[in-house]
Amino acid sequence: MAELATLARPYGNAAFDLAKSASALPRWSRLLSLLGAALGEPRVRALIDSPEIAAPTKAQRLAELCGDDIDAAGRQFLQVLSANGRLALLDEIQDRFEELKGQEERTLEVEVRSARPLSDAQAETLKAALQRRFDKAVSLTSAVDGELLGGAVIRAGDVVIDGSVRGRLAKLQEALARV
Repeated sequence: MAELATLARPYGNAAFDLAKSASALPRWSRLLSLLGAALGEPRVRALIDSPEIAAPTKAQRLAELCGDDIDAAGRQFLQVLSANGRLALLDEIQDRFEELKGQEERTLEVEVRSARPLSDAQAETLKAALQRRFDKAVSLTSAVDGELLGGAVIRAGDVVIDGSVRGRLAKLQEALARV
């Protein structure tokens, strides 16, 4: 996974630079999201993975799927990705783009997985604490994870805060093993 992120990094950086210079960060964000979703479709994945289809044709067909959501710069970006055999990295490219966009806009996407649904008050308290810790505006999404016994796991960019019961037990076991 880290290997894919390393391969995708220069393309994510390039997409961000293109979007920023054109004052089009939201449009590129939508485009990369659309392309990432398209890759989840089996027929699109088969197109990308097919050795019989030429690289320019792959890029052209992906651009056609985007319709009016893609401009000339986006089409050229797809051509470069296709020519270098990197279309399969669109998810990782989108992740890098969104990371850079968040830094630019000073926002942070935070995902919280908890054993039980968060109340509105808990979500607001957590959001405020994370905003203080990271000194950024926080966009919080939460989901219930049935595998957690209790507590929560918070993913904020590259930072993972494991406050789950399982995580605490693992830390306790690790501490006891050192004694």
